[in-house]
Amino acid sequence: MLTEAPDPFGERPGAVGAPPRHYGNPLGEQRELAAGRAIVDLSDRDILSVSGLDRLSWLDSLTSQRLLGLAPGVAAETLLLDPSGRVEYAARVLDDGETTWLLMDAGTGSGFLAFLSKMRFMLRVEVRDRTHEFATVGTIGELSAHPRLASVAAAPNGVPLAWLDPWRSIVAGGFQYAATPNHPAENWNYLEVLVERSRLGELSGVPAAGTLALESLRIEAWRPRAATELDGAMIPHEVDWLRSAVHLSKGCYRGQETVAKVHNLGHPPRRLVLLHLDGSEGVLPVAGDEVLLAGTAVGRVTVAALHHDLGPIALAVVKRSVDPAAELAVQSSEGPLLAAAQQVIVPTDAGAEANIPRLPRVGSVRR
Repeated sequence: MLTEAPDPFGERPGAVGAPPRHYGNPLGEQRELAAGRAIVDLSDRDILSVSGLDRLSWLDSLTSQRLLGLAPGVAAETLLLDPSGRVEYAARVLDDGETTWLLMDAGTGSGFLAFLSKMRFMLRVEVRDRTHEFATVGTIGELSAHPRLASVAAAPNGVPLAWLDPWRSIVAGGFQYAATPNHPAENWNYLEVLVERSRLGELSGVPAAGTLALESLRIEAWRPRAATELDGAMIPHEVDWLRSAVHLSKGCYRGQETVAKVHNLGHPPRRLVLLHLDGSEGVLPVAGDEVLLAGTAVGRVTVAALHHDLGPIALAVVKRSVDPAAELAVQSSEGPLLAAAQQVIVPTDAGAEANIPRLPRVGSVRR
């Protein structure tokens, strides 16, 4: 979806990859990013815009989050589900009073654009791909703490296009399955800012971290995203996405029946865990590597990284039935079998929140 353009981040000394995965010091870059002293080039990510008077009510009717009445400058997140409740697309949402902006992972914007274009009917909406005009820059901390970034933040309708991740707390209408008094997302003050591509060079003097640094901090915060966790079968409950991207009491939308049924009466078939990995082999698993219990595959790694404080860690999706106390292993694609201790994110009893008492079976009533 991108056209050829100058790459001011890729021209920095030590840059590896496009966008740069690191600049030669991944762990040091993590520390600078965590402290709010660095920015991350995310210019490969997709950006859509929806304009027109019906834009918010239209998106509200199609996706999982309550977007009707979304105030200008307030960040939201929403999911497009298939009729069976599986997540097809995830969008970070920001409205500026005239246009709704959809920030999406690289390679996902075109499919969502095609779906939205087919669903316009007679409504007053226009959907456009804006990836060639704007780039995404990530950082930690609110926009006011980054004056150089604030000075180049796009604001085509007078509202800076700065998306502060709602994952840091449970949104209105949402629900958290993670049973912990201190969720790591409380320290996840993540920000994405849209910048006109022609102005990216104005950030040349700002310290930069690579995408590896950002992924490490995201794993630490237990934060799911489309590029890594989605596999065609994922439902929001499995990765605790009801926390930020689902409104449980809004009107009807595609896939809502599954969302309600699993949350109220059932349990998600899989659950997200954080894995603390044995680092003695000097190897990290990659997405898709199998998670094993006593030699039997019970899940897969979605993303892994070397964290500056926690060491080698990964997010993985495993079967709900896996004992939370069980010692696991990851079969690395590079060969070594890596011991893995699991930290529960989504518990085995997630769901069934309606707490409806079971009726006695026919013939079981005592007389």
